[in-house]
Amino acid sequence: MSPESQEFLAAFVSEAYYYWASVLMLLIHVGFLAYEGGAARCKNVLATMIKNLLTLSIVGLTFFFFGWWVYNAFPLFPFQGGIVGPWTSATADGTVGEVLELVEAAYPWSPALGPNIADNLTGVFWFAFALFAMTTASILSGAVIERIKVGAYAVLAVVLGSFTWVVAASWGWNPYGWFFTQLGYHDFGCSALLQAVAGFFALGVLINLGPRVGKYDVQGNPRAILPHNLPLTMVGLMLIFVGFYAFLAACVIFVPGQTVQETIYGTPMTLSSVGVSTTLALSAGFIGAYLGSKADPFYTISGGLAGIISAAAAMDLYSPPIVILLAFIGAYTMPFVGMAVEKAGIDDAVGAFAVHGYCGVFGSVMVGVFASGYPQPEGIPSINFFGQVLVAAICAILLGFIPGYGVSFVLKQFGLLRVSPEEEIEGLDLADFGLEGYPEYSLLASRNGHQPETAVSMAESSQTH
Repeated sequence: MSPESQEFLAAFVSEAYYYWASVLMLLIHVGFLAYEGGAARCKNVLATMIKNLLTLSIVGLTFFFFGWWVYNAFPLFPFQGGIVGPWTSATADGTVGEVLELVEAAYPWSPALGPNIADNLTGVFWFAFALFAMTTASILSGAVIERIKVGAYAVLAVVLGSFTWVVAASWGWNPYGWFFTQLGYHDFGCSALLQAVAGFFALGVLINLGPRVGKYDVQGNPRAILPHNLPLTMVGLMLIFVGFYAFLAACVIFVPGQTVQETIYGTPMTLSSVGVSTTLALSAGFIGAYLGSKADPFYTISGGLAGIISAAAAMDLYSPPIVILLAFIGAYTMPFVGMAVEKAGIDDAVGAFAVHGYCGVFGSVMVGVFASGYPQPEGIPSINFFGQVLVAAICAILLGFIPGYGVSFVLKQFGLLRVSPEEEIEGLDLADFGLEGYPEYSLLASRNGHQPETAVSMAESSQTH
């Protein structure tokens, strides 16, 4: 084989690796489609699923136009250069010069993002990051079902999926990011950088959005609004788990010229460790949530995701017993967080804050406990507890809760955040599309001379008996 052929083969293997990992990540969105559609009531199933389709399209486009640029442009901000970024500095040092090259390849008009046989990798890296961005926005999608306006959701999805999370990734999931270079932060699987940002962003939105009609009785006690199709919800989460294997595989750095697989931080790892750790975290998470929720089906299936997120930040470093322990603890405590949020008057329809926000922070902080002192590349601080806690707080509050609360507050003041009570009671399928997801149900009801029971009416009925 000629040297040219060997060089091409190395590039093609890397290109194919990220291409197929990104394709499989789409299963996460198939899963979200089923998961949230099943969790909604019959009258909102179409509106919920259409919102998921819009997540892919809107975030995909905005990530192309500016999100990818943010990831490459913000790693040194605000410590070097002006407000428009360090790459404009006339006295740029070598590091800033390298960043400049990445920034120029990230513009939407860059040749690197079009058909370019001289660059096999930039476009496929964009593909993987675009899927990460869509996943981030989809975490918000489930929390706000059945009452948010489509336009408001689109604005919030863009802010979260194509900006705030991307800033977190630029600072902490980038070889030049200051979370890493200055604080020694380590978050292989984005426990805080993606999950905590999205979970706390959703919490800020939910405070302004308010609970669904009928969620709380006159005394303020929460009522159960049950999924219209719990089996579909459970199948959806299983698809999300499959996609998460690909998500974590795409976090591995594997490019031509390397002699070992690496994390984004340049530390060595293996793909096999991801397979072992993800499977153990998934398994321990199911058991933890099953016990913590006293066998509640919804929390039990969510426990798999809670377990993975609780261990994801350093599953490239953890031994199997640590993965099992952290996944179990995170998933066991997750239902208690979800129930506390519900009792506080916050209607999180799918428990997004408990699973993503809480477990994301937990996973990030635990790296400072179980991997403290692990050496990073030369000149980079070792993993430490202070760095892990500080970054988790920045991600959760500065890049998550504050933007989510602030943007949704502005939308609320202009009457753009929430549908009217009449539309909500009628159902968003009829209000938005003029048709129902299950038209045969209405046919049956009209023939029998009565309306089918909703989850709320069933809950009210069970309370009176």
